[in-house]
Amino acid sequence: MSILIKNGYVIYGDNLEVIKADVYIENNEISKIGKDLNVGADYVIDAKGKVVSPGFINAHTHSPMVILRGLADDLALMEWLQNHIWPIERKLKPDHIYWGALLGVLEMIKSGTTTFVDMYFHMEEVAKAVEKAGMRAYLSYGMADLGNEEKRNTEIKETLKLLEFIENLDSPRVEFLFGPHAPYTCSPELLGWVREKADETGKKITIHISETRDEVRQIKEKYGKTPVEFLDELGFLKDDVVAAHGVWLSDKEVKILAEKGVTIVHNPASNMKLASGVMPLKKLLDAGVNVALGTDGAASNNNLDMVEEMKLTSLLHKVHDLDPTVADAGTIFKIASQNGAKALNLNAGVIKEGALADIVIFDFNKPHLRPITNVISHIVYSANGSDIETTIIDGKIVMLDREVLTVDEEKVLDKVQEIIDELR
Repeated sequence: MSILIKNGYVIYGDNLEVIKADVYIENNEISKIGKDLNVGADYVIDAKGKVVSPGFINAHTHSPMVILRGLADDLALMEWLQNHIWPIERKLKPDHIYWGALLGVLEMIKSGTTTFVDMYFHMEEVAKAVEKAGMRAYLSYGMADLGNEEKRNTEIKETLKLLEFIENLDSPRVEFLFGPHAPYTCSPELLGWVREKADETGKKITIHISETRDEVRQIKEKYGKTPVEFLDELGFLKDDVVAAHGVWLSDKEVKILAEKGVTIVHNPASNMKLASGVMPLKKLLDAGVNVALGTDGAASNNNLDMVEEMKLTSLLHKVHDLDPTVADAGTIFKIASQNGAKALNLNAGVIKEGALADIVIFDFNKPHLRPITNVISHIVYSANGSDIETTIIDGKIVMLDREVLTVDEEKVLDKVQEIIDELR
């Protein structure tokens, strides 16, 4: 299949140069970029007054948790988890996870996300939803053994089952990751097993690290080290680790993360809503740590809108550091696109010849996005996910003129409402 996008403002290349040009897509790659391209195509999209952007990479979320949106707000993290989230999660069945994932995928497609990194349970159902919707995802089963050997063996079995399922699915858009939940929920033995299997299989790892002060305190009391120091001593930290949060990091830990090539995924909305703290973004970037962006789950955000997340990131760090030059629009845009791709070794997050055709089109024909002056600034500070008009993933049009072509949106909305009405 071929697609020609004409007459748009194109965010071109690694340096985010905005040019007026056409973009030609063949199969699943960007083939040509230039003015007035004279090529035949199966589909032609007129992008006049619109912006052709790389799709965004949500590098940390829990997509089925959209089912729990709004059920337990305005609470501290541990109270939120232990007294509200975990009890209702115990009621969730595979069918619930499938429909929840479909709703999450719908939301992401409609707000400009083309790839996401997920951690939850019944992940085979998430893989089915991703495959149906035509999205790109990296999926992990959230492992937690709490030091219990029997539980550890169960978690290992579930993880290997997911790995086999995804390999048998043989989809170019669905990939597996190992997903140990966090150092405070996973024993050294389980973390060691994950490291060994990741080395053996070449698969990446996603994990939560240093989200709250209490988590750091627990690890220090148990192991006499901070979470990053503890993981480093285990030999766990390598450049295949995509670690969410990283809020409470010492200067020593930042240095370790940089040396080991670990990616840290910033989740500002979730961290603010749960009052977890403010990640030291400037320190991490200055040290050379690859920082990506994520929404976390919709139960603690409460949406999966990466465009909104960019604005929150920039404004949070400007006021936190009392410096308006911190977290500039270009840096934040790269964090939401190129840095996520780098974390996953994915040839995406950028519009250039030879890159995967994971592209979104913003409709700038709106009052809040005119006049068109600084495109990147407008996307970060003025736009939101509902300004995405078209989403192309792996060279296929998944959403056109705000209509998702792969999923019956009304059916998904009705089904998820039925599920939560039954569970409450």
